[in-house]
Amino acid sequence: MSENQIVNQNADAQENAAVAEEAAEVSTATTNAPVFAQTAHDDFDWSVDKRNVVIYSKEEYAKFDTVYDGTFKQVNDGEMVEGQVVALTKTDVVVNIGFKSDGLVSLNEFRDLQGLKIGDTVEVMVVEKEDREGHLHLSRKLARITRAWERIMEVHKTGEIVTGLVTSKTKGGLIVDVFGMETFLPGSQIDVKPVTDYDQFVGKTMEFKVVKINENIKNAVVSHKALIESDIEAQRAVIMGKLEKGQVLEGTIKNITDFGAFLDLGGVDGLLYITDISWGRINHPSEVLKMDQKLNVVVLDFDDDKKRISLGLKQLTPHPWDTLSESIVEGKTVKGKVVNIEDYGAFLEIMPGVEGLVHVSEISWANTPINAKEFFKMNDEHEAKIVTLDKDARKMSLSIKQMSQDPWSTIEETFPVESKHKGLVKNITPYGVFVELKAGIGGMIHISDLSWTKRFNHPGEYTKVGQEIDVMILSIDKENRKLQLGHKQLEEDPWNALEQSFAIGSIHEGHVIKKDDKGALVQLPYGIEGFAPARHLNKEDGKTVVADETAQFMVIEFDRNEKRVVLSHTRIWEQVKAEEKDAERKEKSAEAVRTKKAVKDVQSKVEKTTLGDLGVLADLKKKLDSDAANENAGS
Repeated sequence: MSENQIVNQNADAQENAAVAEEAAEVSTATTNAPVFAQTAHDDFDWSVDKRNVVIYSKEEYAKFDTVYDGTFKQVNDGEMVEGQVVALTKTDVVVNIGFKSDGLVSLNEFRDLQGLKIGDTVEVMVVEKEDREGHLHLSRKLARITRAWERIMEVHKTGEIVTGLVTSKTKGGLIVDVFGMETFLPGSQIDVKPVTDYDQFVGKTMEFKVVKINENIKNAVVSHKALIESDIEAQRAVIMGKLEKGQVLEGTIKNITDFGAFLDLGGVDGLLYITDISWGRINHPSEVLKMDQKLNVVVLDFDDDKKRISLGLKQLTPHPWDTLSESIVEGKTVKGKVVNIEDYGAFLEIMPGVEGLVHVSEISWANTPINAKEFFKMNDEHEAKIVTLDKDARKMSLSIKQMSQDPWSTIEETFPVESKHKGLVKNITPYGVFVELKAGIGGMIHISDLSWTKRFNHPGEYTKVGQEIDVMILSIDKENRKLQLGHKQLEEDPWNALEQSFAIGSIHEGHVIKKDDKGALVQLPYGIEGFAPARHLNKEDGKTVVADETAQFMVIEFDRNEKRVVLSHTRIWEQVKAEEKDAERKEKSAEAVRTKKAVKDVQSKVEKTTLGDLGVLADLKKKLDSDAANENAGS
């Protein structure tokens, strides 16, 4: 047998031995694993090369492994490496990074690189050194995202301006590709002006500033508005440095509000307050201003710290008071439009910027209070007389009532005392009624002068505002411009004639108008009202007279001066009962007298005593005693 055959036999034997040993180990580990039968080659040593008889020690094997591994680059998962394109297929790019094997990268990850060819150097990320199939897994997309995030973090720290492509619209804003990574552009960060149409920006390349990042989720927010604001701020600094009070600038109206208008002065905004638009009063700036309108304004004031500029438009023209016509003097009549109404009066605009006050005391000659807000209406025109004029203080007082003669100058002739008139109820108070007889002339009817016979808790129970009422002039106070009026005085006082009709003790039928804890108000004949105290409302059956009930009442008090009648229902039946009791008592007393007289008569006629006579006398005596006892009990 040759030497090679011997070596091969030994090798086969070692190989079989190793297989048997391995099978034995597997069988102990898994009971279900098959058991291999031993062969003649189970003792084969796989460490012996089949082709030669050279045998390496463990130290030599380790040395040779180290030399072998040293010929390749050592990489880790997640590491960024450069590789060379060694092959191109229809779907993949083969990249050599100097590792034991080449890696495949999807061709889609190179769409941004035009003209990719073999030999180009590209940067990729090692996703896995060995995937499930034993391949090297590389990704250029992840490498780009990683590098992009690093650059984004850097520019966020430095504030560097970046360029990005708006790729699509999303909820609340836009998606922007910056360095190959998607970032978010909020709608509020697109422009300094509100933007409603986001589609117009899709596909545009714009400059941005990274304003916010989230390292945990690798998300970034960019802003185009920040760049515009920085440019505006630079322009504002230049303009603010050149500003002076009184300087005239040209501006464009960019916004109109209730309180004024904002003007663009070429990079900085200024506010034109509504009070500085016109010398005359205006209700809203839109009455005289329009959007995008260009106009000259004067700088009234500015604040460098707060970047506020106050502008004026009316200041470019002279004040109307300074050019007031010489024909406008005290005593002259002018016409004006109501531009403002206050509790104390109304302002009439004689001409734009020139106003006069009509005080409430100058509206009417009447002494009754007048509500200015009820008398005047906005934009109504009135004629008035100039009472006072102060051009330096720019004040003017006007009077409407002085346009006519003072009616109080002839009050005695027009409205003499005890004269009768018709008037209009203008106002009602708890104590009286104010009546207007003519414009500027009026007086008050006291609540006690409304009726002779009725008492009112409030004058509103008798009359209403706007109703006509007949009155009599009771007195005139010319100095204080007051008239005392009466209504009941138009009729004679009925109380003089009623004293006999409602004498004390007289009984009348009455109707209970209302009732409370104190008593009841009772309507009597002839329009008279009386009062029945609560204790005088008791009925004979134990009940009480109630409201809206008609019953008999006795007059227990009559006061003509105080116009007071006090009534009682209880007194009627109590008096009847007392009279019946008194009559009964009188009848019993008379019966006793008659009995005594009869006994006396019998006694005088008896000549002698008999048994029967004694019995009659005993009965009479018993009766007399009984009557006397009853009489005493009744008294």
